[in-house]
Amino acid sequence: MQKVVGVFVFHDIEVLDFCGPFEVLSVTRLDEMKRAETLSPFDVKLISIKKEVIFTKGNMKIIPDFDFEDCPKLDILIVPGGMGTRKLMYDEKVLDFVKQKSKEVELLSSVCTGSLILANAKLLEGVQATTHWKSLQRMEEEFKNVKVCRDKHFIEDKNIISSAGISAGIDMALYIVKKYFGEKVSRATAKHMEYPYLEENKRRIEF
Repeated sequence: MQKVVGVFVFHDIEVLDFCGPFEVLSVTRLDEMKRAETLSPFDVKLISIKKEVIFTKGNMKIIPDFDFEDCPKLDILIVPGGMGTRKLMYDEKVLDFVKQKSKEVELLSSVCTGSLILANAKLLEGVQATTHWKSLQRMEEEFKNVKVCRDKHFIEDKNIISSAGISAGIDMALYIVKKYFGEKVSRATAKHMEYPYLEENKRRIEF
């Protein structure tokens, strides 16, 4: 049975923040020799506040599969980042949604500044978490109970995984593949994408 993955999408979302994990999880196959005739073990769906066209940063138009009202039961929720999080981290509908879903999912994750939404929803209390390097100080100052991690590309604590900025979501998603289906499948996914497999979970660029 496929794991149902919900990716929260919103206006002014960073494209790679959601497309990176979407690509990784949707192209994963348990048997590379049967790639053409099999499905990914992850069923990835786009979730938005309302079922309307979403305009990303750069004005890509995306159409969500579900809204908050008809969102199915999820196994994994991914909350990406982007300029849109600056407002949404204070939106009660968004906070209520992630809090509600956090109780049902096996795994809760964020990319980039999506972690600010989780933090303001009080889901990162006492949890190690990270975010885009430009927002690390803000997270430390505004959310005193979050254990901000500065030296990891992504960090797992309990059932929550947060990643650093933008491209780090790809590495985080490959880790999710590894977590569920093992390193062999994760490496094969990265190879299919012609993406370098992250040997050590450290930030690639020092700031």
